[in-house]
Amino acid sequence: MHLPSARGKGRRAPMAEINVTPLVDVMLVLLIIFMVTAPLLTQGVPVNLPDSRAKPLDQEQQPTEISLDEQGRIFIAKEEVASDALPARLATIAETAKGNAPPQVFLRADRGLDYGRVMRVMGELNRAGLNRVALVTVGEE
Repeated sequence: MHLPSARGKGRRAPMAEINVTPLVDVMLVLLIIFMVTAPLLTQGVPVNLPDSRAKPLDQEQQPTEISLDEQGRIFIAKEEVASDALPARLATIAETAKGNAPPQVFLRADRGLDYGRVMRVMGELNRAGLNRVALVTVGEE
């Protein structure tokens, strides 16, 4: 370190040394933050997931919407369908699929319906080969 002498009053020599103490302080704080947050990022059940070569979802294709109202009536795209005609309609929807992937189906059911009614429709969807089914709900506000 260079100490100022009496001869050079008023003049200061440039300091050529780097003060690393603030750098070390910052790095220690970052290390502590990392050590505290790293265990929090790995919460949940450890699962060894399989590899997949699945294709991404086709966003251009419009999903088929199937609705069940409070009386149990079945609607495909706002058109009422009798329960005995449902398998034939679902078969035609499955046949119109582009490529190998079955079309996406949105299933909307009234909350007051019997569980068995909804499961019958899902069974018909499965029998027709329509396995990409999303159950539509209302989000909480």
